[in-house]
Amino acid sequence: MVRAVRDDPDVTDEPLTLYLVKRLELAIRARMDDALRPHGLTTLQFTALAALRARDGLSSAQLARRSFVTPQTMNEMVQWLERHGHIARHRDPDNRRVLLISLTPAGRDLLERCDPLVGAIEASMLGAVPAVQHALFRQSLQLCYGALTDEAP
Repeated sequence: MVRAVRDDPDVTDEPLTLYLVKRLELAIRARMDDALRPHGLTTLQFTALAALRARDGLSSAQLARRSFVTPQTMNEMVQWLERHGHIARHRDPDNRRVLLISLTPAGRDLLERCDPLVGAIEASMLGAVPAVQHALFRQSLQLCYGALTDEAP
């Protein structure tokens, strides 16, 4: 386990916050994979479909960025999702070289069936945090993300 470095030898070492965040991410991913598997989806596929629901008509590169995967991984995922009828691709009218990706009605239905499963995982996680702290927890996560990316507030 990665531990924080402390100058005071009397202070008990605690795991780095980065370690705790990664451990939480892995636990979320395992729970989501288990919940989504019966519906034929992985967490990454669900994330891509949810990103399309939030903003339809993305290019593969845009979808990769919003789904936290490489363009190569997204290319494979797009082919799989299209083959299974969850998405459709069409030419961008402004740039005929670009294919834009949209959810199909079947993809939207699949997301709606999976939403309660993912919502239950989030509710379980947040159930460990006093309700009065939920907004602060979300804000803290967003601020931390912004501090490490170009999306600072």
